Amino acid sequence: MSVIKVNAHLHTPFSFSAFSDIDDALDRAVAENVKVVGINDFYTAEGYAEWAEGCKKRNLYPLFNIELISLDKDFQQARVRVNDPANPGRTYISGKGLSYPFRLAEPYASQLANVRNEANKQVEAMCKKLNELLAAKNIGFSLDFEWIKKNLTKGNIRERHLAKALRLKIYEKCNNDEACIQKLLKDIFGGKELKSSAENVAGVENEIRSNLLKAGGAAFVPETEEAFLSVEAVCKIILEAGGIPTYPFLADDANWNYTDFEGDLEGVANELTKRGFHSVEFITTRNDVKLLEEYASYLHKQGFVVTFGSEHNSPVMEPIELFARNKTPLSEKLLQINYEGACVIAAHQHLVAQGLTGYVNKEGNADRARREEFVRLGDELISKT
Repeated sequence: MSVIKVNAHLHTPFSFSAFSDIDDALDRAVAENVKVVGINDFYTAEGYAEWAEGCKKRNLYPLFNIELISLDKDFQQARVRVNDPANPGRTYISGKGLSYPFRLAEPYASQLANVRNEANKQVEAMCKKLNELLAAKNIGFSLDFEWIKKNLTKGNIRERHLAKALRLKIYEKCNNDEACIQKLLKDIFGGKELKSSAENVAGVENEIRSNLLKAGGAAFVPETEEAFLSVEAVCKIILEAGGIPTYPFLADDANWNYTDFEGDLEGVANELTKRGFHSVEFITTRNDVKLLEEYASYLHKQGFVVTFGSEHNSPVMEPIELFARNKTPLSEKLLQINYEGACVIAAHQHLVAQGLTGYVNKEGNADRARREEFVRLGDELISKT
């Protein structure tokens, strides 16, 4: 019997996504025979109800997750890269298996709202700088931040929304003419040629983002200190929302390099355990399949809950079914590890929704010896879908 397919990390338009809407994501999951799907938006659980209803209609099993960005100031000062290759100290953290319906008491609800608002304010500041650049170059139009917020987002505004909005305005001004688009973007980029063709919408938006909105770009605005919580504070929010704090591995890059934090597999496993992490995840398209299996297998043997996802947190539409780098299929071992991890999360959120203690308790402690017990319960729940 083949292993049930899982994608435990999918962003939706409630943050930023390749999908047009939640129905689009779930229809693709059905078409690709992916049975277990995890919503995993930045800073928000607002998509949960639509995700739950959509999964119910399609006989999919939903996982309710979230993603936040924290800052480890000690690592920042020591220039240690964690799971962001360009920003020392910056640490992405997911929460898996949150309570549904979502609930978060004070002061944690306000803490989450505040960092979300700070993120939106940073993008608004970038929009202002982008408009100043457009005016200085006499491009002939500007971006309306409120229009972007209303028409391109579900409330959370990311720099990718700005890139999309700028592309739309340029294509409109040029009436989709390739030569005009190339000329206009070369001007906006300060003389740098556009590498993508105008037909490659995702490529154009990615170039806008990298040339203008990332560090060193003309419209880049760094985040304020208020935009980040500590790793401990983020984990506390996740625990209070009923979830399992989860460390997302960046793992090997295209040149088989690792970040400072992740390069020593045994060391990072010990450090994560010391910090109270009992769950990890990988975005598999980033990684070489053999190195992914090495890392995932070792962490699984150490008792971690291990899951995989694809993110879809860019304009590029990739399969929902998971592959490693260069579209390499995952091995049976990796598929089994992923399914078992999804089973633990399914069991955890099922228990927490009833007011019971899940795989981790409110203090973040887990008895890893009970993992197989949660795998069995989760397998029962998923099999009934």
